[in-house]
This record gives sequence, structure tokens and C-alpha cells, in this order.
Amino acid sequence: MKIVVTGGLGYIGSHTVVALQHEGHEVFVIDDLSNTTIDVKDKIESISGKAIHFTALDLKEKEAVFNYFDSHKNIDGVIHFAASKAVNESLEDPLKYYENNLNTLVYLLQACKKYEVRNFIFSSSCTVYGEPDALPITESSHVKQATSPYGNTKQIGEEILVDCSNAFDLNVISLRYFNPIGAHASAEIGELPVGVPQNLVPFITQTAAGIREQLLVFGDDYPTTDGSCIRDYIHVVDLAEAHVKALDRLLNKDSKESLEVFNVGTGKGTSVLEIIKAFEKVTRQKLNYKIVDRRPGDVMQIYADTTKANQVLGWKARFSLEDCLASAWKWEQNIRKQ
Repeated sequence: MKIVVTGGLGYIGSHTVVALQHEGHEVFVIDDLSNTTIDVKDKIESISGKAIHFTALDLKEKEAVFNYFDSHKNIDGVIHFAASKAVNESLEDPLKYYENNLNTLVYLLQACKKYEVRNFIFSSSCTVYGEPDALPITESSHVKQATSPYGNTKQIGEEILVDCSNAFDLNVISLRYFNPIGAHASAEIGELPVGVPQNLVPFITQTAAGIREQLLVFGDDYPTTDGSCIRDYIHVVDLAEAHVKALDRLLNKDSKESLEVFNVGTGKGTSVLEIIKAFEKVTRQKLNYKIVDRRPGDVMQIYADTTKANQVLGWKARFSLEDCLASAWKWEQNIRKQ
């Protein structure tokens, strides 16, 4: 099938492109290269042994979006990753997030409607749940007020998709990610954000590699087991495979509703300090870290109930936390040799 992947040279996107190619899909990648580099395309192709169709395109340019779909006929589905994704940055620059995460979604959906693209997978987030009342969190848990503009864009994005799936022939699966980490086993692709990392694990690996002087832990006074925040960390390859399962469900017309939502995590919560200790144990690298004040917008703890994804999608996370951290460190070491 012909599948368009927006943000396909990014962290999650690149791993998903590899997984899609492995299943025999023809992949068309759109990326504006704002948080990645063009050499990721070559690395994807070296892993899969297959070419991808790449277009450098800014989805905020509405005319360019329509021109793209006008020149790429018979698209079977869209997987939409392209978005700004850092909680802290969204608090500092909310308008960037509302423009980049919502306008681009609207333009894509307008193009899908005009060019009759019926299948759409949305890159959502566990941030839509806000600070949860009970754990583990299920898809039926109350969606509370978001704690950041980033989380709010994911909530609004899902609301837009509900309305569109009700208004015209569009079948949607929204995957609510927890915290993707790790890298491909080849160490050819992994998480390498432009500038200072906003996520924990790349900051850990860059600190271990001497790129960053010190890792900051934002708070050790939360009412958790060790006082630090708790998250559900999932291997990015597992997450990529969830997209393939979701696409299969859409293409096979197995969906029970025009929009379905699935949590994608491991079902296990791990604290920031536990991550640090696990990394040190797996890699035998001592980390220089410092406890500082809490960070605005951070949820105290959240982890998934993955029953629905396990039973309905037939998907389950395979990799352990140790696998994730070992692969992330292997990736970091590999890119520093280049």
C-alpha cells in the first residue's frame, strides 16, 4: 500500500518507516528537517534495503500540502508524526505549538478529504490525560485539562479528528504514546534531537558521552517511591510496530468505530532515578546528575493499561527497560564515531 508518513525522518517516524517497509508498504516521507537531518533517509534505506520517496515540505504551507497530494495519487493512508513535542518548550512558546501542531493537522485533513484518503493514524500522547486520578490509566480514563500547551494540542487534535471522522469518510486510529526511548538494533537510527535534548534518555546518553556536563533531575520531592517523576518507557521499535498493527486494522476495515484510541506503553512505571540507576548498571557508565526544583508542566506519574492494544490490536511491547537503555547507548556511541 502507498503510505504517507509525515515527520518520517524524525525519531519515531524513521523507526516506523523501517517497520512499514519490512511489511512491504511503499512509503512516502514528508519532513521539513526542522528536528532531523537528511542523512536519516540514507540510514533508513541502508537498514531496509528499500528506497523511500522523500519530499522536503513544511506542512504549515497549505498550498504546498495540497500540491503534494495532487501529485501523489491513490494514497492508501497517512501516518501523522510531524509536530513540535517538548512540554517545557511549549510553555515558553505556546503559539509555535498551536500553529505547528494544529494548523498542519487541519491542512492534512483537508487534503485527505479532497483527495479521498480514508485512513489516518494520529500521533497522540499520554499527556492528554493530564495528572491521572488512578493508575494504570485506560483509554476510557477522563481526559483532564492539559498541563502544557503541547498536551493541549494533542487533546484538540483528537477533538478535530472526532469531528472529521463523523463528518466525512475518514477512519482514524489515535495512538496515545507513553515515553519512547531506545534505538534500532543496527544503531543506524535513534533519537538525536537538534540542539539540547528535551527528553530524558538522550540527555542521559549525551551526559555519559561527555557532550553534556550534567544531567538535571527535576524534583525528588514528589510523593512517589523515590521522590522523582514516574513514566512508562517504551522501546521505539515496539512503538513503531504498533503503528503497523494499527495500519493493518484500518486497511482491513476491522475498526469498530470511525475513530479508535489505543494506549501504547508497557504498563510499567519507572522513576527518573530508577532510569539513571538502570542506565549506569547496563552500561557501566557513571552519570553526573543533580537534583533541582520541579519543572512546570510535568505530570507526577503516569503509566498505561495496555489491555486494549494487546487484545484488539494484537500488539504487545517486547523489549525490556534494559534493552531500551542498552540500545540508546549503542546508538550514542555509534554516532560519536561518525
